[in-house]
Amino acid sequence: MSDTEDADSKTEEATEKKIQDTLAEGKTAVSRDVGAAFGAFALLGALTFLTEDRTPGLTETMSLMLVNAGALSLRTDGDALRYLGVVGEVAGRYVAPSLLLFMAIGLAASFVQGVPAIIFDRIQPDLSRISPGAGWSRIFSVAGAIELLKTVAKIVIVGGAVTLAAASDLGVYIDAMRMAPGRLPSFILRLLIHLAGVVSCALAVIALADFAWTKFKWRRDLRMSRQELKDEFKQAEGDPLVKARMRSLAMERSRRRMMASIPEASFVVVNPTHYAIALRYVREEGGAPLVLAKGKDLVALKIREIAEKNGVPVLERKDLARAMFDLVEVNVMIPSEFYRPVAELIHFLHETAARRHY
Repeated sequence: MSDTEDADSKTEEATEKKIQDTLAEGKTAVSRDVGAAFGAFALLGALTFLTEDRTPGLTETMSLMLVNAGALSLRTDGDALRYLGVVGEVAGRYVAPSLLLFMAIGLAASFVQGVPAIIFDRIQPDLSRISPGAGWSRIFSVAGAIELLKTVAKIVIVGGAVTLAAASDLGVYIDAMRMAPGRLPSFILRLLIHLAGVVSCALAVIALADFAWTKFKWRRDLRMSRQELKDEFKQAEGDPLVKARMRSLAMERSRRRMMASIPEASFVVVNPTHYAIALRYVREEGGAPLVLAKGKDLVALKIREIAEKNGVPVLERKDLARAMFDLVEVNVMIPSEFYRPVAELIHFLHETAARRHY
């Protein structure tokens, strides 16, 4: 069967069990564009909110270096390292909160799409992932073509948004060429905030579309065929054939145990070939007579045969055997309505045994 035919046969929505099994394997609907959009908004937040109280320090340091660029002594490597150390310290205080924000929002992006879980099977080495043949097959597959189209669409959307934003601020860029050096850091910061906002909005649109597509594709790939639904139902409820076989085996084992207990019976009531009930009564054991075995037709004949072979009395009582067969259970004492007729049989056997003794 081809992949197309197999996909066409999967017309049924996935069951809850298959969805849960898939999630347990770590196969979730995850869009990488959602993470990119969250990252862009993290950058925008860092530039807009976390930097304002720290911007003056960085701005002042950069301004001093730009204004006094001609007076900076860079004769030795030590001079260069000293200046880099000063800039690095100020930039570090400036960047650290942003990095923490990026980490927090990156985690948030993961939790939005599902609770992250460590699936060791998915991080084990798999040589097929670095196979050139498998790589080429992925690239030139339908999924690879879709990913290519998505990438081109992202470039067009983001590039178009940035181009429009830059074109609208073209006059501002020209004015920046005549701007005093001390004002450049603040100008660059405002420019970055503007561009980050534009990029964030563009990526948000892309992320929403890609997340919807990813969810749809994930659900579509989980679809099941009617045969898969039947197999899952059989697995959950038990295969009827297997259950029937198990019942048959259980009945066979029970029948063997029943037949093995017949030699311990006190007597067998028959009708005369259709029904047979083997009973055990020993006064010292207490209680009513116990049913050791019962059967009809061939099983009844087998019970009678085993009883006669082991010297167990066989008593023909047609009406009693028929009535008892429907109401007694194996390994259970007889119901009270049979106490009197069975007691008469026990008395008869005792008298017969006594006459033989004398």
